[in-house]
Amino acid sequence: MIFSRRACLTAVMALVLPAALSLSPVTGHARETSKSCHQKFVTARTAGTLNGQTYKAFKAAQCDDAATPATAATPATAPAAAPAEAPKPAAAPAAAASTAAPAATNATLPSAVSPKYAKEATGKARLHTCLDQYNANKATNANGGLRWIQRGGGYYSVCNAHLKG
Repeated sequence: MIFSRRACLTAVMALVLPAALSLSPVTGHARETSKSCHQKFVTARTAGTLNGQTYKAFKAAQCDDAATPATAATPATAPAAAPAEAPKPAAAPAAAASTAAPAATNATLPSAVSPKYAKEATGKARLHTCLDQYNANKATNANGGLRWIQRGGGYYSVCNAHLKG
């Protein structure tokens, strides 16, 4: 009985081990490809040439094995398109910042960190002070239209910056 289990185990290992080893280099290659694709994505994002494209869409267009021949032609056209597209992404954050600033002035902010949080770390003390003020403002609708956390900077972001500076 022990012999038959050992024979079965040996037979299974003889079949599984080569298959597992043959997949190993592919996984390593895929990992390197993924890293290089992410690096390309980060570079394109900092250059402002994504045109609102997500990583998933960028990967499908630029990094898939089927798109490899197309990527050789794409870099030649991408730098020419980059100057025309660069002002649009730069204008969007500026518009978001300009809309966030008036909302911040309408919100009631604490003047200093609350003394009841003096024993906490400075970041936690600011967080709890801002949270107390935010909850107090909710009752009187004095948050200036800001939610606690929102894209482009919510009440916590504005309050934390106010207490830091």
